[in-house]
Amino acid sequence: MKKHYILIVILLLNAACTSTKKSMDSWVGKTKQIFIKNSGPPVRTFRNDDGEILLYADQVYKKADNTNGSPMTASNYWEYLFVYINNEGKVTSLRKEKQNYPPQQIDASLLKNTNSISAK
Repeated sequence: MKKHYILIVILLLNAACTSTKKSMDSWVGKTKQIFIKNSGPPVRTFRNDDGEILLYADQVYKKADNTNGSPMTASNYWEYLFVYINNEGKVTSLRKEKQNYPPQQIDASLLKNTNSISAK
């Protein structure tokens, strides 16, 4: 019986991840203006030879029991969304990432042609 519960949980997690991926993929090919109109202005924008990278960031606070907490008593991390825009002004890809450092410490020179970010 436990095996059935584990299988159901795995299937539900897979379905949740798949729907998030499909949601992100639905933006590919849309214009930068439509994306910003829907999502709001980015926290930072980086220029590179291929176009632009829009950075969206949310700071998340968690208490020890893994529930949402106040900033005064909780540890925190940053959830980033990187939106890659080509020179034609269209979204080419999106990437989500969690990090411990704020957006101001992201080194733009290391974002080019990489799938990870680095702090200064």
